Amino acid sequence: MFAPEEIPEDILPFIFTHLTNRKDLFATALASRVFNRAALPILYRKLDARAKETKKGIVVNHPAETLLKRHELARYVFEVQESDRVLPQSLRALALCTQLRAFTWVDESELPDGVLLAFLDVLENLPLRILTIRTFGDLGKPVWDKLRTFTALEKVSIWCMQGPPRILQGWSECLSNTLTSLELGRCSGVPATILISVLSHLQRLEHLRLKGAPSNTLPFIVSSLPNLKSVDTDYNDATVSRPSQKLPPPLRILTVRTSSLDVTGPRNLWRWINELTPRRSLESFTLHSFSTMGETSVPRRFILDLAAIHGPLLKQFRVGSTELTLSDIECLCDLFPNLEELSCSVACADARSIQDVTAHAQNLRTLRLKVQWLHFDQIRKVVRDDSLHFTIENARRMMLRENSVLRVISTGPVVYKGQWVRAPSGGSDAIQFEVSRIYMTDARDDT
Repeated sequence: MFAPEEIPEDILPFIFTHLTNRKDLFATALASRVFNRAALPILYRKLDARAKETKKGIVVNHPAETLLKRHELARYVFEVQESDRVLPQSLRALALCTQLRAFTWVDESELPDGVLLAFLDVLENLPLRILTIRTFGDLGKPVWDKLRTFTALEKVSIWCMQGPPRILQGWSECLSNTLTSLELGRCSGVPATILISVLSHLQRLEHLRLKGAPSNTLPFIVSSLPNLKSVDTDYNDATVSRPSQKLPPPLRILTVRTSSLDVTGPRNLWRWINELTPRRSLESFTLHSFSTMGETSVPRRFILDLAAIHGPLLKQFRVGSTELTLSDIECLCDLFPNLEELSCSVACADARSIQDVTAHAQNLRTLRLKVQWLHFDQIRKVVRDDSLHFTIENARRMMLRENSVLRVISTGPVVYKGQWVRAPSGGSDAIQFEVSRIYMTDARDDT
């Protein structure tokens, strides 16, 4: 008979952290006193206010009431998310969270500045390290003046859609000794000289995301931050600028978002990417592109240049809806021997072609393709044919071929996931390979 008290209590938290559904965690906490002691700290580690529509209207499920009734639970709280549906007791409950490390504010109704200011007054007395603000309104000068008093933050994310764009003027100097991660959701209209000057104070910065920053300033910004490892930014123009005289730091992760795919845009885009990554260091490259001028493709020259520098290191090549040819995919699999994830768009006649061009990708674990299936009609004209499908047997064959570690394949609306599982019969040591099929309405495409 199963006895929870016989399980070593110190390993239970490691097991329960795999329960991502709060209902499962809550049920676990009620299973026994032993489980309760292990599950409660995980259950209350991250709290947020959730609004639920009912027949009586919108009901806000807020943890404040529970924390005010049971003060001892507040010591488990490390992360809080507040929204524009604020309860009167929210501030009193927040003040009890003496171990708080992260706070997120989401305002979709443009509340007065005084509401956020009241939360900041409480937060300045807590050991806060991570601050995220997402609002449609203008934060206003009083809020920014208050934010400048927070000088020990390690991660800051500001997404403010109205008012003048603000990029930490007068604040970056105070954060120079602690800040390692920064997201600024509105840099459009800020002069390049101010951007470079403000961000150059953040010498400890490792992760940077900028939206709306002029593309020709990025090489100078990146070059001024010696510890930078990850950059997520827009490509918003095709202006050719003089290169930075200072070599950029060795970036490991580069994410580019663009819709500037005009006649000169693509060519300058690829040159600009190479300018940001001249050192052998890149492990992940992601391109999110949007075009109203037809399909956009990745030039073979760019793939060859990328491989010449980053070939042994690159593990992720994700270009989403941007098109590669079958020979381009084969080239990627040959030139990047440690490639683990590949995502792109491709035109293809059959599943065997996909299998052939990925044959040399011995470290490939995830393959996400947006496939345009083609066939030739009687006069050898290429015709799109969506009736052709990549089957579960095609997926199984690719996953089980010699030296393959491939476990996730998608070729459109369906994702195939493979894993070794215990066989229903044949003894405790018998295993079999199982491939499951998940429709995209139930699965999230990360690219």
